Amino acid sequence: MSEKIGRKRKQNTKTNETNNDKIETTHDWGRMSSKDNLTSVLTLLLFLTTPLMVFYHIVAIRDYRGSLTTPFLEIFEGSSTFGKLWNQFPSFSLEAVKIYFTWYIFQVILDRTVPGKTGYGQETPGGNILPYRVNGLNVWIVSHVVYLLCVWMGLFKGSIIYDHFPELALVASTWGYILATFAYIKACFFPTHPEDCKWSGSLIYDYFMGVEMNPRIGGFDFKLFHNGRPGIVAWTLINISYAFKQYELYGYITNSIIIVNILHATYVLDFFYNEDWYLRTIDIAHDHFGWYLAWGDSVWLPVMYTLQGHYLVVNPVQLPTWTAIGILSFGALGYAIFRGCNHQKDLVRNTKGNCTIWGKKPTYITTKFKTGDGKIRTSILLTSGFWGLSRHFNYVGDLIISLAYCLACGFEHLLPYFYIIYMTCLLVHRTWRDEHRCSAKYGKYWSKYCQNVRWRILPYVF
Repeated sequence: MSEKIGRKRKQNTKTNETNNDKIETTHDWGRMSSKDNLTSVLTLLLFLTTPLMVFYHIVAIRDYRGSLTTPFLEIFEGSSTFGKLWNQFPSFSLEAVKIYFTWYIFQVILDRTVPGKTGYGQETPGGNILPYRVNGLNVWIVSHVVYLLCVWMGLFKGSIIYDHFPELALVASTWGYILATFAYIKACFFPTHPEDCKWSGSLIYDYFMGVEMNPRIGGFDFKLFHNGRPGIVAWTLINISYAFKQYELYGYITNSIIIVNILHATYVLDFFYNEDWYLRTIDIAHDHFGWYLAWGDSVWLPVMYTLQGHYLVVNPVQLPTWTAIGILSFGALGYAIFRGCNHQKDLVRNTKGNCTIWGKKPTYITTKFKTGDGKIRTSILLTSGFWGLSRHFNYVGDLIISLAYCLACGFEHLLPYFYIIYMTCLLVHRTWRDEHRCSAKYGKYWSKYCQNVRWRILPYVF
C-alpha cells in the first residue's frame, strides 16, 4: 500500500537523500503477524530442545569436565543409558526455590525503589511513546554491593550460586514458563496497549514470540524488567561466584576467569550505562513479550551466557601472559567497534546530521513512514562511517567480543565455543528479522539504503 503525501518534490544533495512525495507501507511493521506451518513446527522444536540443551550443558560441565560427546559415547559403548543421563539432570530443591525467589523479589523491590531518570522508548507501531524507569546501573551497583557484603559478613559463601546452580536453573526455567503463560493470558483478556498486540493465528507461535509488545501492570514494565534485571544483573554475579568457587577449589584464580569476568562486566555495564539508548533497540522497540523473552531472559541468558566461567571452574586455564593480553585486547577491540557503531548512529540522529563522522559530514537517507495511528514519522538511515561498511557492522563488534570470551578457555573442548556459534546464528537471524521489519517499515527508502550499503554484516563476506 502506498499513500501520496503532498506534491512531488525532488531533493538531491551530497549528504542527504530524501523523497517527500510518497510513503510506502507494504504491510504492518513490528514482529510478523502471519505464520506458516514450517514456522509453527520450528517453534515447537525450540520449545522442546532449548530447555534440554541448557541442562545438558550443565551436566556436561559438572559431570564430564565440559565434554559434549562423552555422555553419548558412553551410551553408544553400553556403559551408560539415556535413563542414567536423564537422572543426572537437576531436580527441584527447596533451597534453590528460596534463593531464586529471594533474588527475584529483591530485584523487583530495587526496580521500584532505586532512583533513576525517566527514559522514553521508540514509538511503537500503535503510536505509543512509553516512559521507563532507567535505574539499571544503580540497581546493578546495589545488587553487587549487597552480595559482596553478605559474603564478607559470612551470611553465605561467595560460591553460593555455583553450588546451587543446576537447581537454580531448573527453578528459573519453570518460572520462565509460568511467566510466558501469564503474558499470553494477559494479552488475551487485559492487554495494556491493544493497538500494539500482534496475533498470527497460531497459538504456538503467539505464545512463543508474544502478543503484547509492552505488557504492564501499573508502572511495572514486564519486558524491560525481565530483559534488564534478574538475568543480566545476575550475569556478572554468577561469574563472580565462579571465581569464588575456583579459588575455593584450587587456592588461586586463573587469568582466564579474570578475563572472562572483565569482558562480561564491560558488556553488562555498557548495557546499564546506556540503558536509555537500549530502550530504542530491537529487544525493547520491536520484540513482543512471550516465551522467547520470558524464558530466555530467565534461564537461557544466565546459564548459556556464563558458560565460559562455569567451564573454567572445572577446567582452570592459566594463559601465557602475552596470550592473556592479546585476548583481552581483542575483546576491547570488539567493544570499541560495538560502542563506536552505536555512538555514530545516535550522534547523527540526535543532531539531524549536523555533525562529523570520521572527520567528514555524514551521508544518510531521510525516511518517512506511517505508524498505526495514521501519523507520518521520519527517521534517518546512516550510510557513512561504520554504517557505510555494512548495514549491521555493530554485530561485528558483538562477534569479536563473543569470540574473545571463548578464546580465554583454550581449545580442549568445544563447549565454551557454543557462545560464538550461538551468537553468530542469533545475529544472522536477527539481521534477517531486522531487515524484514525495516523493509516493511521504510519501503522504498530501505531499498535505496540497501543499494547504497551492500553488505549486511561483514563486508565482502555477508
